[in-house]
Amino acid sequence: MEKLDARIRNHDREIEKMCNFHHQGFVDAITELLKVRADAEKLMGQVTDTNRRLQEAGREVTAQTEEVIRCRIQQRNMATTVEKLQLCIPVLEMYSKLKEQLESKRYYAALKTMEQLEKVYIPRVSQYRFCQIMAENLPRLREEIKEISMSDLKDFLESIRKHSDKVGETAMRQAQQHRTFNSAVAKQASMGHYTKPVYSLNGRTHTHTPNGLLMDDDTGDEEEADEEILTAQDLVDFSPVYRCLHIYTVLGDRETFENYYRKQRKKQARLVLQPQANMHETVEGYRKYFNQIVGFFVVEDHILHATRGLVTRAFTDELWNMALSKIIAVLRTHSSYCDDPDLVLELKNLIVIFADTLQGYGFPVNRLFDLLFEVRDQYNETLLKKWALVFREIFELDNYSPIPVDTEEEYKLVVSRFPFHDAEIEKQDFPKKLPMSQSVPQIYTQVKEFIYASLKFSESLHRSSTEIDDMLRKSTNLLLTRTLSSCLQNLIKKPHIGLTELVQIIINTTHLEQACRYLEEFITNITNVSPETVHTTRLYGLSTFKDARHAAEGEIYTKLNQKIDEFIQLADYEWGMAESDGRASGYLMDLINFLRSTFQVFTHLPNNNNDHASMSGKVAQTACMSACKHLSTSLMQMLLDTELKQISMGAIQQFNLDVIQCELFASSEPVPGFQGDTLQLAFIDLRQLLDLFMVWDWSTYLADYGQPTSKYLRVNPATALALLEKMKDTSKKNNIFSQFRKNDRDKQKLIETVVKQLRSLVNGMSS
Repeated sequence: MEKLDARIRNHDREIEKMCNFHHQGFVDAITELLKVRADAEKLMGQVTDTNRRLQEAGREVTAQTEEVIRCRIQQRNMATTVEKLQLCIPVLEMYSKLKEQLESKRYYAALKTMEQLEKVYIPRVSQYRFCQIMAENLPRLREEIKEISMSDLKDFLESIRKHSDKVGETAMRQAQQHRTFNSAVAKQASMGHYTKPVYSLNGRTHTHTPNGLLMDDDTGDEEEADEEILTAQDLVDFSPVYRCLHIYTVLGDRETFENYYRKQRKKQARLVLQPQANMHETVEGYRKYFNQIVGFFVVEDHILHATRGLVTRAFTDELWNMALSKIIAVLRTHSSYCDDPDLVLELKNLIVIFADTLQGYGFPVNRLFDLLFEVRDQYNETLLKKWALVFREIFELDNYSPIPVDTEEEYKLVVSRFPFHDAEIEKQDFPKKLPMSQSVPQIYTQVKEFIYASLKFSESLHRSSTEIDDMLRKSTNLLLTRTLSSCLQNLIKKPHIGLTELVQIIINTTHLEQACRYLEEFITNITNVSPETVHTTRLYGLSTFKDARHAAEGEIYTKLNQKIDEFIQLADYEWGMAESDGRASGYLMDLINFLRSTFQVFTHLPNNNNDHASMSGKVAQTACMSACKHLSTSLMQMLLDTELKQISMGAIQQFNLDVIQCELFASSEPVPGFQGDTLQLAFIDLRQLLDLFMVWDWSTYLADYGQPTSKYLRVNPATALALLEKMKDTSKKNNIFSQFRKNDRDKQKLIETVVKQLRSLVNGMSS
């Protein structure tokens, strides 16, 4: 502890020394500090004052500094804004441009603008709300464009439906002009390289050259050069189709557009192909129908070539095949209603131009030319009906007497119209008569007119001369074998046609028959086809006129027999008379006088040549034989009439006198040319029957019956029995057999015996 205390004392002394050493310095420091305190307070006052004055001076600086800061911030914001606006302005400009394009209906450009907006501009500023609104608005604008373009397409479809008529009319007129021009060139050109032009929508004509290339044909007559050629583009604005196609293509919906367009065009095709109910009444109806169809397919052809894939060749071919079937059905139906050959001919010309026009656009038209063959048959039918009326009028106005010619000019006029040549008639002096009547040259002329009319239809059918020749001959054959033949047959059957007229008809048909070869030459000269050609059809006029001549001859025989029947009906026999009047019946003498005068008409016909002489002689002989046979049959039927119950011997004697007059008429050769007693043989059955009863030679009849040398070979047992039965009942009343009974009272038994024997013969024949 002592050490510690000593140590503490040492340290305290050292501390005291240290303090003592530094005490003066401490006092001095305090003294100095006190001095500084006053100065410090003074300095504080000055600092405070300075601070106050500085604050007052800095307040304005601070305000200006804040203003500077605010301006700098604004400046920075403005720079940022300008930068962002520079990004937005192109977007807004493009959108503004889009609006302008929509207002000006430049929809395709608008779609391109939309595409740029979406892909380029809007992504740069997509964070802004207005851009989001724009982006949301663009699909709606696209739909509006689609709707508007579709509306324009509908307007276009409606427009071309209205303009199809004009487009088709223009195309068909150009086709007709080219066809006329081509035919003129074909006639003038000596080289055979000219081909039919193909019509195009650009107003220029392309001609197929032999090497298959297309070359522009700008040549043509001055009128075509001066005349402005209208095309489908001149008549129809196709821009809505192109625009709509581009729009849908850009929108990626081309297939929808193509399907809609094709569907609508199919509907329009069906409407175009629907004809008016009265189309067949005028050629204008057909022309309008064809114009609409041509216009439709001209537009489709233009669309096919002007657009890529909107319509395809397969689609147009399908449309055409559908249309062709409908057109053929319509024309087949409506042409059948037409009975005017001129209208049918104009229809044919329209069909040819229609076919040529569409063929120029590459559509197959062979079926149309096949249809023309059906229309040709219809045309021939209308011609035949028309010429039937012509023939009837000619026959009605004919006087059926030989043509009188007083001068050389009249003779030449007739010969110029009809090929008549007769050396004997040419030698005769004027006035003279030609054997045929006035209808013959008229008929011949009308047949030639028919051939000309038929030829008109064959023109422009692209057929060979041989086929045209065959058509003409077949149609002429129809005229001769059907129309003229029917008219002749009807004429012959008319009640007012007498025997003289019938004979003249026979002469007329002979001359027409001879003229058939001239008609063949006439057709040959028209078609330049040799008649020796293997497939050449011959004219059937020979059979036609032969049939008519046979019908006329048959009608002569029929009319003669009818006249004989009329006279027979006037017969008024008193079948119970005791004895005859001693002279023939009046009706029979009138009948014989009629027959004589009739056959004199036959013999006085103009036999200017051997043909006429032989023909008229043959007809007269046949008519005379027919008349005698009919008269004999009628008289026999009168005797054997079942209603006639009794006949006296006096009536038989009177009947015998009438038959004798018939035999005298037959033996007087009323018509020259009969050999021996050929004509009298017509009355042989009556003669043998009457002789049997007049002579009462039953024993000879019964003994020689069946022998070829029998005197009464032509007497039939049934006929003799029927007549004997009629006489048996009168023998008791009239004492016809009194002289026989005076000589032999058993004669009555003989009659009974003869009746029994005749009955046995009749029964033997029937068994």
